[in-house]
Amino acid sequence: MKSLLRIHALAVNTFREAIRNKLLYTLLGFGVLMIASGVLLATLSYVEVDEILQDVGLGGIRFFSAGIAIFVGVGLIHNEVDRRTIFTILSKPVSRTEFLIGKWAGLTFTVWLQLFLMGLAFALVSLLAGAPLGLGHGWAIGMVGLELMVLVAVATFFSSFTTPMLAASFSIGIWLIGHLSRDLQALGQQSDVDSVASFAAFVFVVMPDLEVFNKTLEAVHGLPIEGSELVLAVIYGAGYTIATLMLGAMIFSRRDFK
Repeated sequence: MKSLLRIHALAVNTFREAIRNKLLYTLLGFGVLMIASGVLLATLSYVEVDEILQDVGLGGIRFFSAGIAIFVGVGLIHNEVDRRTIFTILSKPVSRTEFLIGKWAGLTFTVWLQLFLMGLAFALVSLLAGAPLGLGHGWAIGMVGLELMVLVAVATFFSSFTTPMLAASFSIGIWLIGHLSRDLQALGQQSDVDSVASFAAFVFVVMPDLEVFNKTLEAVHGLPIEGSELVLAVIYGAGYTIATLMLGAMIFSRRDFK
């Protein structure tokens, strides 16, 4: 119980720190602008106008939310180390694992809040443009929230032992590979070289499969989203997040700040 209270206090402090970051509002503003620009792009086509508008909107939400998760997240631990405040925090009855989880929880809540704001902007633009809205759109945005939870864990993991620049580079690479891992696996299976196929399978297993959270196609075209897919996505996202944070805590516990 006391551990949860300490993690909660760290999460609240992280949230307060994150919402003061100007980069968050810059990316949020660009995200809302891209959602609104879907109206203009949709007018360039005579067919599937609503689908183009919402596809651009959901794409903007996923892209800029990922940017916030990465570029705000990689600096949280570094800022504590750079300001030397981490010594004050760890001098109290707070373990390094609790510190790492608190940072992750605070940033996750922050990106979920901005995701909610982008979702409201998406709904408003869709309503003003006369595009249909359904439960599938809500599920699609909710799946983005799970993807961000995993991405924040990845950013927290890298920031636990490296510089913000390297952590951002690694996190962006993981994000890109995570959305391409299925294609890489399919290409590897078509290869006649066993080592290539094995490597592609290894990458698919180790890297996060972020496409499991991508329900944009179903939402935009009104296709059904199976409940089993949502449950599996939740289990996968929670499992990958826990594993990443555990590995990060192991590395962070051995880090020398002197």
